[in-house]
Amino acid sequence: MYVPAHFAAPSEAAVHELLSRPAASDLVTWDGRQMVATTLPLLFDPDAGALLGHVARNNTQWQHTATEALVIVRGPDAYVTPSAYATKHEHGRVVPTWNYITAHVYGTLVAHDDPAWTETLVRRLTTLHESARPSPWSVDDAPRPFIEGQLRAIVGVEIAITRIEAKWKLSQNRSPADIAGVRASLATGTAPERQVAAAMSDTPHPPA
Repeated sequence: MYVPAHFAAPSEAAVHELLSRPAASDLVTWDGRQMVATTLPLLFDPDAGALLGHVARNNTQWQHTATEALVIVRGPDAYVTPSAYATKHEHGRVVPTWNYITAHVYGTLVAHDDPAWTETLVRRLTTLHESARPSPWSVDDAPRPFIEGQLRAIVGVEIAITRIEAKWKLSQNRSPADIAGVRASLATGTAPERQVAAAMSDTPHPPA
């Protein structure tokens, strides 16, 4: 991934926070003939240095263990209008762009065709996504024979991380006045736009 120095991730902690977000990511592998991609929720395990998830048994992507795998993790993103720049009124030499946070995680794909492993993973994923809800659903809420059948229908996948390329493109290459204009514009927009505005506030920018 092309990452100019001014768009580099602010810290390793920020990257870990991005990987820990309860959101879906894209797992991309090579099947020997073409690229294959699956969107799926993944659990970041920093102690193991891995991303953990599962795919349907009929999805043969879990068998792509011979080559490097890529996981594309996305943070908030938003369109940036040139009208938000202070410099638009000074010289007009501005164009639209897109602000975003992303990480490309590379690693080795390991398959876990083991119901005990996948059940542990499913329970961890369920806790991640359900714990903040008013009435959290539990795996134990479903009949045990049903759960066992569901576990037989999936295969666990582990991406053992070898490298991470992360990018925080949040107007760091603009003037302080332009940055302030973009942040103000996004702060009154949609939920994703407000998330980008908040990320801009939390990311170091050039001094005024």
